[in-house]
Amino acid sequence: MSVQVENLEKNMAKLTIEVSAEELEKALQSAYLKQKKNISIPGFRKGKVPRAMIEKMYGAGVFYEDAANALIPQAYSEAARESGLDIVSQPEIHVEQIEKGKSFIFTAEVAVKPEVTLGEYKGVAVPKSNTEVTEEEVEAALKKEQEKNSRTISVEDRGAENGDIVTIDFEGSVDGEAFQGGSGKDYPLTLGSGTFIPGFEDQLVGAKVDDVVDVHVTFPEDYNSEELKGKAAVFKCTVHKIETKELPELDDDFAKDVSEFDTLEEYKADIRQDLQKKKEEEAKREKENAAVDKAVANAQMEIPDAMLNTQAAQMVDNFARRLSAQGMSMEQYMQYTGQTAAALQEQMKPQALKQIQTRLVLEKVAETENIQVSDERLEEEIQKMAKMYNMEADKLKELLGDAEKKQMREDLAVQEAVTFLADNAVETEEKEEDKAAE
Repeated sequence: MSVQVENLEKNMAKLTIEVSAEELEKALQSAYLKQKKNISIPGFRKGKVPRAMIEKMYGAGVFYEDAANALIPQAYSEAARESGLDIVSQPEIHVEQIEKGKSFIFTAEVAVKPEVTLGEYKGVAVPKSNTEVTEEEVEAALKKEQEKNSRTISVEDRGAENGDIVTIDFEGSVDGEAFQGGSGKDYPLTLGSGTFIPGFEDQLVGAKVDDVVDVHVTFPEDYNSEELKGKAAVFKCTVHKIETKELPELDDDFAKDVSEFDTLEEYKADIRQDLQKKKEEEAKREKENAAVDKAVANAQMEIPDAMLNTQAAQMVDNFARRLSAQGMSMEQYMQYTGQTAAALQEQMKPQALKQIQTRLVLEKVAETENIQVSDERLEEEIQKMAKMYNMEADKLKELLGDAEKKQMREDLAVQEAVTFLADNAVETEEKEEDKAAE
């Protein structure tokens, strides 16, 4: 096998791959042996027809397609390695010559990794995040925990109020005629939640158990049913049950019930500390993202379409795997949404482009700043992975080849490049940042 490399425009390359006539002959014979049991010609027993007779009857190229399909994967793989190119897309294959007694020649057009020219990436200005925890935020978190520990009790001695859960039957009609989807049985509706169309829930305030209430509403002009848009409707509602949430007292006993602390003040201090930690972690992520986005915006690179298409296709495959894990096939998803695979891939392209640009810039930063991943750092990552997969670290090492370890080093270098950009970024007040943008 031989390979010739031709560099094309826009970070594309064409590999011309030649496979010997002997290898082609072997592939043709193999295709014949696989297919002959399915071929019948008068005068011969099935499966016993000579290859020459088949080629005479059906043409010399009868086995060409199967032979080409057998040869191309391995020949391309070897050629890609031999070329020394950093290929970043699936190949576009074209057969140039396939004829018995001659070498088999095909071409593979591929995208190669683009060169990145970094702009300003050290000391970029990023907005400063506010990590101060307010008393209102502490109280809101406390209130949320209080809500989680509430209990629901039935109401018998008063009418329904906002915040109550009323269980109702309802029958809707427009101009005296029932409409599809306009009725329900034993429906639990929280008054004031805005679940139903405007005005519906308000008219149930004050209703008592066993009351029958005619609720008069008008469907909004932007309602999702053409038949009901702007129409006046009446819902006959029968109230079967009224319930309300009973909240526990916010006191030391509450703190003891829901936490490891003996007093409410200690519990609130722990909530504040937890909120502080979360805000600082979020601020760190925001700073990293802003610094990376600035570095990407300041860099120059030309992304070939084939590379973008490959990345978008991978994202669609990942999406399909996530759907499958949730018990839904891609075919079902397409049926429910009315979307096509091509449309979904096109939809993925902006995100795919950002992922490609970000990765390329971070790799270039790691290279420029000579960010090296030590053996100790790699070992630490392997230990972490082993723990995550509940495996022995030594067993995991046996499964990891040189290629996988190389990829891990590259991924870790990219992570450290993110940290480098954030550590060197300059935080500014957001107002100043907005002023500069103007």
